[in-house]
Amino acid sequence: MPVAAPFARELDRVLRGLDVETVGDEMYDFVSELYPIQRSITGDGVRETLRRVGEKIALDVHEVPTGTQVADWTVPEEWNIREAYVVHRASGQRVIDVADHNLHLMGYSMPIECILPFSSLERQLHTLPDRPRAIPYRTSYYKKQWGFCLTHEQFERLDRNGLYHVVIDGELDNGHLTWAEAVLPGEQAETVLISVHSCHPRLANDNLSGIAVATYLARTLDHLAATVGDRPRYTYRVVYAPGTIGAITWLATQSNHARNVVHGLVVANLGDGGGFHYKNTFAGDTEIDRAVAQVLADRGLPHEIEPFVPFGYDERQYNSPGWRLPVGVFSRTPWGRYPEYHTSDDNLDLVRGEHLGTSLHRLLEIVRVLETNHRYRNTAPYGEPQLGRRGLYRAIGGGDDDARQTELALLWVLNMSDGKHDLLDIAKRSGMPYTTILKAARALLDADLLSAM
Repeated sequence: MPVAAPFARELDRVLRGLDVETVGDEMYDFVSELYPIQRSITGDGVRETLRRVGEKIALDVHEVPTGTQVADWTVPEEWNIREAYVVHRASGQRVIDVADHNLHLMGYSMPIECILPFSSLERQLHTLPDRPRAIPYRTSYYKKQWGFCLTHEQFERLDRNGLYHVVIDGELDNGHLTWAEAVLPGEQAETVLISVHSCHPRLANDNLSGIAVATYLARTLDHLAATVGDRPRYTYRVVYAPGTIGAITWLATQSNHARNVVHGLVVANLGDGGGFHYKNTFAGDTEIDRAVAQVLADRGLPHEIEPFVPFGYDERQYNSPGWRLPVGVFSRTPWGRYPEYHTSDDNLDLVRGEHLGTSLHRLLEIVRVLETNHRYRNTAPYGEPQLGRRGLYRAIGGGDDDARQTELALLWVLNMSDGKHDLLDIAKRSGMPYTTILKAARALLDADLLSAM
């Protein structure tokens, strides 16, 4: 019976005792450690990132060769950069240098060395005039070209009459796409998928925050299972893959596992101070949709829930017509809705340990709902069973409000446990927190007044 399983009971204890501040600071340190690595959709930076993730959790790393057909896509060439810079010829000064900031080089720029006048160089430069001190994040994955990104203030200082020596030293050649996963086997093959994109360079919120929180979620669940010697109800699969091509590759090469996914979340942007935000699955009323909505509502804090649209992160791959996997998006401020998004201002100052810690806590609350939500049948359905003789009802009428709420929760669970409604249904209909309904269900199970479906 899921609500009484040792794993679920221990998860309650973990949630009560989780030191959000301490674990948040640990995750912030992890974000800081990963921040300088030059990542892209392929390459050594991805491997180094996953190596460091693998120091915290058991990780299976997979390499898919360039040229592999994955659905309608082809795994691209691998990209690695040694150095990239632009030198003002007259002064010898490096006016742009990827060594100063990863975002200075447009992602997947092809190797090149040339001397150009400013009029030609200018066409290869990207700035943000409305954020003159920020470097934009730009990529060109599937069209061979090159470019540099710089602050608009830097751009304005460039010599319009000068010559510039451009060097992009690296490889764009046959190699591999690298992805990885952490797997916690459950009692069932039915799977909860946690998906995080592993490709973004030097962007703290998008998406190092997602990598950090997903890693600590996996570590917490694994430690919990080891502590109680009990498996969770579901199998948990945390997938680290580059955006778009990575999710498509996972689906194409791991279809046997993908078809077991019954609940899923893409996690991203979890370190800023915005309220929580959830984007529904394609269906919009799946159990993961209801679970997240209940957890956020129970907290009574500002949050947003939006319908599915086929644009955004990798949820659009999981929810595509051939798959229709129930995968939503869990974040704080969503992509594109904070001014620092995809710029150098998405830095370590934007992310806070307290926000990372709270994000982890919310995800663990969602896991608790998934692990314990179930349909039950009232074993004494012909009228209200006598709760007093079973020690479930107050011996004397009246009493405090907490006792009344407890008793009301018992009655709601009994009334709706007809085999058709799960605990989430009862929480929503009653207007009570899920944890209150869960506690009532556990008491009724102990009293043999409920049977599991």
